[in-house]
Amino acid sequence: MSDAKVKKFMEGIIKKNPGEVEFHQAVLEVAESTIPYIEKNQKYKDTKILERIAEPERVIMFRVPWLDDKGEVQINRGFRIEMNSAIGPYKGGLRLHPTVYLGLLKFLAFEQVFKNSLTTLPMGGGKGGSDFDPKGKSDNEVMKFCQSFMSELFRHIGPDTDVPAGDIGVGGREIGFMFGQYKRLRNEFTGILTGKALNWGGSLIRPEATGYGCVYFTQAMLEAQGDSLKGKVCTVSGSGNVAQYTVEKVNQLGGTCVTLSDSSGTIHDPKGIDEKKLAFVMELKNVKRGRIKEYATKFGCDYYEGKRPWGVTCDVAFPSATQNEINGADAKVLVKNGCTAVGEGANMPTTPEGIKVFQDAKICYGPGKAANAGGVATSGLEMSQNSQRLAWTREEVDTKLHGIMIAIHAQCEKYGKAGKYIDYVKGANIGGFVKVADAMLDQGLV
Repeated sequence: MSDAKVKKFMEGIIKKNPGEVEFHQAVLEVAESTIPYIEKNQKYKDTKILERIAEPERVIMFRVPWLDDKGEVQINRGFRIEMNSAIGPYKGGLRLHPTVYLGLLKFLAFEQVFKNSLTTLPMGGGKGGSDFDPKGKSDNEVMKFCQSFMSELFRHIGPDTDVPAGDIGVGGREIGFMFGQYKRLRNEFTGILTGKALNWGGSLIRPEATGYGCVYFTQAMLEAQGDSLKGKVCTVSGSGNVAQYTVEKVNQLGGTCVTLSDSSGTIHDPKGIDEKKLAFVMELKNVKRGRIKEYATKFGCDYYEGKRPWGVTCDVAFPSATQNEINGADAKVLVKNGCTAVGEGANMPTTPEGIKVFQDAKICYGPGKAANAGGVATSGLEMSQNSQRLAWTREEVDTKLHGIMIAIHAQCEKYGKAGKYIDYVKGANIGGFVKVADAMLDQGLV
């Protein structure tokens, strides 16, 4: 009966949103968990809450013209998807990448609604960005783009309306340029963006938050099974912010990370990526903006051209690069090689086929909306500090982040436990849904 309901619901979603395959995938994953729950709770069924959550409150699309260093006019497309504000201002990152289009951002905004709900903080869900590619651009070109982008976006955001953050292609440099333009246009210094530098309103632990939070959540999953990360061999994909701080926190908890990757390929260092090697990666990626292959040359380890890390034997996997990077075949290889836990540092990095493999094998699988919520949680903490004109210590923020990740795990366990096995997908979806749905019911037909 539920399968038929899910199928009918998805037919409506696909008809209204043709060609947006990532959005369809994200909605299906939530629908499969929540529709059986909705069928048992008439108040959600009668008010068509899931149908309303799947429809953005507002979609903003605009052109972004800018001058490159040759004096030529370039034109990109900008977006902001304001998905749901039932429990607080819209909150979610800005992504700058050639693959950005409406459907991708709707998927990310939809996911963000549930992720932000799980954090226990008062934040709605949104997402935005542009098909602009910062790779290979000069600082001046990035600044010109960011100023043009914010010259339109500023009309639609505010500390009590919508508070964007960084995402792929948007780090401290881009946040700084955007914040400066917002301040110029509005003549006010306010906490309009998160991920700011420490000396002008940023929060300690924010750069580390997504990676740290994912590791905290994965540790909680293992502890629920009487295990821990200590002594575990871990594979990590990506080599940006999330991957870097995943490695750092795994090291602190006694595990060993043996892989990192980028769009060109994967390095495999069986000796482990220790503190010294991680410092090299951070310099390589954050300052020199080089390729991960240089790590293999520097430290004499294997490099797999054009491949992802999932063929490397591990105990725990941390997909931390991008969406759909683990398919069904990859998942089977991980399970076959003895992987017992997966913590998603990226947004929706596992395909539906891969998720089914993990669930059938009954391994600990932490979906992104739960496992990588540490980033937006700490953005929420940055918002709180900005509102109070305060700056908390590193220890205060890290303690709050750890507490939030444990609370998210408890929500997932509450709604996802069946015997000894915890279905974290079901738990995260229902846990996130209930808070948003109840707020929408309280507020009437909105």
